[in-house]
Amino acid sequence: MDESIKFYTELLGMKARGRHKIDASGGEVASLKSDEGGQELELNYYPEGNKFAEEYQVGEGLDHLAFQVENLDEALVKFAVAGYPMTLEINSGTSRWAYVKDPNGIYIELFA
Repeated sequence: MDESIKFYTELLGMKARGRHKIDASGGEVASLKSDEGGQELELNYYPEGNKFAEEYQVGEGLDHLAFQVENLDEALVKFAVAGYPMTLEINSGTSRWAYVKDPNGIYIELFA
């Protein structure tokens, strides 16, 4: 959870709003919010062996999250330096976007 919070706050500029344990599920939740646009992201963690803990599988359920950045090239350098290199870049001729993976392997789309 700490690594995920750091990823979304330091690299994507979100603000941590709160974090607490959920006794009913045996998990933990963290709430993050974007200054621009006010989007909210809730991160959930369940320890190994918990009935709610499932390994992330690409293409099942959550596909990816998308974030607009000021400058795509600068953002990609920032992510790479932090240990999150680009995994895919798409250039349609009229737009360009790229993907990195967050600490849990979830694809994060970056576009300008």
